[in-house]
Amino acid sequence: MAKKQTVTIGNKAPDFSLEDHNEKPFKLSDFKGKKILLSFHPLAWTSVCAQQMQLLEENKKYFDKTNTIAVGVSVDTAPSKKAWAQHLGIKNTRLLSDFWPHGAVAQKYGIFREDDGISERANIIVDEEQNISFIKIYPISQLPDIQEIIHFLEQKKITKTM
Repeated sequence: MAKKQTVTIGNKAPDFSLEDHNEKPFKLSDFKGKKILLSFHPLAWTSVCAQQMQLLEENKKYFDKTNTIAVGVSVDTAPSKKAWAQHLGIKNTRLLSDFWPHGAVAQKYGIFREDDGISERANIIVDEEQNISFIKIYPISQLPDIQEIIHFLEQKKITKTM
C-alpha cells in the first residue's frame, strides 16, 4: 500500500541530493531558476520503466527549450542504473539513485510504497522557485503520458528577459 502523499502543489519542494548513474551528485536546490521534472519509476530493468526513461531522453531538446531538466528517479543502485542507461542508449538524461537511505527521496515526497520497497510511478514538476507545480501518480503498470507533461510545461512557459 502506498504511503499518503505529503507534497502538494504550491508547497516548497523538499530539497535532496542524490547520485546519478555516473556517480555525480544532483542537488535539487542547485537548479533554482530551472524547472525540474522528477520522473519516479519503480525499478530499472523493467519494460514500462525503460519506456518512461526513453521518452525523457527522446524529448530532451523540448525540455531544454522549456528551461526544464528531466531526471529519472528510482531505488536502484547507481552502478545498476549506469548499466541500464548504457543498455537503453540513454546519454543525456540523468538517472538518479534513491538507493540509500532506501527510498529516502520518495519518502520525502510521500510516494514510497513501504510494502514493496519502491516508489510509485509518478511525475512531479518543481518550478523555477523550487515549488511543486505538478503531481501525478500513475498505476504501476501504466506508462506516463509524456504529451501531458509537455502540454503542462507549454502552459507554464515563462519568458525571461535578460
